[in-house]
Amino acid sequence: MGEQQQVKFPQQVVDEYNALGVDLPALFSAGHLGTRMGVQILEASADRVVGTMPVEGNTQPYGLLHGGASAVLAETLGSVGSMLHGGVSKIAVGVDLNCTHHRGVRSGLVTGVATPVHRGRSTATYEIVISDEEGRRVCSARLTCLLRDARPGDEPPTTTRPTAG
Repeated sequence: MGEQQQVKFPQQVVDEYNALGVDLPALFSAGHLGTRMGVQILEASADRVVGTMPVEGNTQPYGLLHGGASAVLAETLGSVGSMLHGGVSKIAVGVDLNCTHHRGVRSGLVTGVATPVHRGRSTATYEIVISDEEGRRVCSARLTCLLRDARPGDEPPTTTRPTAG
């Protein structure tokens, strides 16, 4: 499923994490499940998160993209946006995810784009639109994350223990 590409973060976000001694671009990943499924985060900010996932390896018995795979992509992207909105003092934890599947996909790459619906002090909600390579909507999802205060011992996002999602 390939190497994780370098994620494009806004410079102010990179600087915020650098001030805590965290090299965010070097450490960031889609988490163990996302990595296994081939999720690639291409762009990440609190305003917009973009990622891709291959259909191959993520299908159900009829050869179509598995709805659960779409849910993994959606929750990953929405959680990243929520984490970046919350900043270094918050931990984003998914509390509600819903997905509507519009069409089947048998091959290629799907792309998800997460944009905020609500960004508050204690919750963040993102709409995630997943499209096929022709730009046709495959899935519409909405994720709400609880933003709780980080506690001593909470680790920043790493490739071994993602905090979002």
